Amino acid sequence: QVQLVESGGGLVQAGGSLRLSCAASGIMFSIVAMGWYRQAPGKQRELVAVISSGSTTSYADSVKGRFTISRDTAKNTVYLQMNSLKPEDTAVYYCNVRGYTPALTYWGQGTQVTVSS
Repeated sequence: QVQLVESGGGLVQAGGSLRLSCAASGIMFSIVAMGWYRQAPGKQRELVAVISSGSTTSYADSVKGRFTISRDTAKNTVYLQMNSLKPEDTAVYYCNVRGYTPALTYWGQGTQVTVSS
């Protein structure tokens, strides 16, 4: 049974930093990519950052230069370092793990990030 456990969310002032972690367990397949998505109230879930098995990274334009995604392959853990946070970064952040087929897509429970102005 695959489980993704996220941690690190919270309340921070604009300009501050947070580091999110997501530990995956029960993984019995090859991971193609791990990533972070977010969903703000009244908006659709959007990709924030993704890192492939080959460590290629990709970011949403809105977070480039401020967020950094990294991964500890041995621990099946993905991190999101968020700096220079803005109020518009406020959302629930979800961890995502993907295998080679759509059926092998898993989500964490989400962690709230709130940035006050």
